[in-house]
Amino acid sequence: MVSRTNKFRGSRYHGRGKKAGRGAGKRGGRGNAGLNKHKVMTRLKYMPGHWGMHGFNRHPSLRVVNTSINIGEVSERAEGDSIDLTQMGYDKLLGRGSIDRAIKITIREASARAIEKVEAAGGSIAIGDDEEQGEWEEE
Repeated sequence: MVSRTNKFRGSRYHGRGKKAGRGAGKRGGRGNAGLNKHKVMTRLKYMPGHWGMHGFNRHPSLRVVNTSINIGEVSERAEGDSIDLTQMGYDKLLGRGSIDRAIKITIREASARAIEKVEAAGGSIAIGDDEEQGEWEEE
């Protein structure tokens, strides 16, 4: 039996017609061309989550971003025996680093490890809730 390609020997277009062999003719386009037109079923089958929005972004006014500082930096910056970190623009005290002297620290929020380290050194932390930043309620 003669192979299919042998049947096209001597013909000009090899069974494709005059224009179908040019460019990406028989393939339906190059790459992802036609995904909204003639390749819709392929997209539905192999890319199930392609259409629509996924996830959500919170409104910027509701986002809470803390400006934090570690204990190691506080012990370097504190000149006396007390420091007010809320006036310096910090929101939260974290427990990385070490503290070697007793310092009275005023801040809005502090982690459990930071409180433990400061109290072990003989200092104290005054947590002040002067304003409710980022808090909201559903009615």
